[in-house]
Amino acid sequence: MNRFISKAKNRQNGQGMTEYIIIVALIAIAAIGVYSQFGKAIRGQMSGMTQELGGESADMTEVNKAVKGAKTNAKANNKLDNYNQTATTGTQ
Repeated sequence: MNRFISKAKNRQNGQGMTEYIIIVALIAIAAIGVYSQFGKAIRGQMSGMTQELGGESADMTEVNKAVKGAKTNAKANNKLDNYNQTATTGTQ
């Protein structure tokens, strides 16, 4: 009886770890997707904030262009039939 309870407990621990790994993997995939979509805008904004915190004036024109491009890409109707075109150009 003890052996049966021990095996069941080990299975539950393994199941919990598997679920945790799946959740972490999904979060990582989502983060990669967001960063690939908005990466240039995020880097530019971080650079601008760093310059401002350092007491310098930040030029945000490139950041604004990147944000506008990211918004356009997010609204684009991307499908599998136009994947190659949108992957290389970034827009439809």
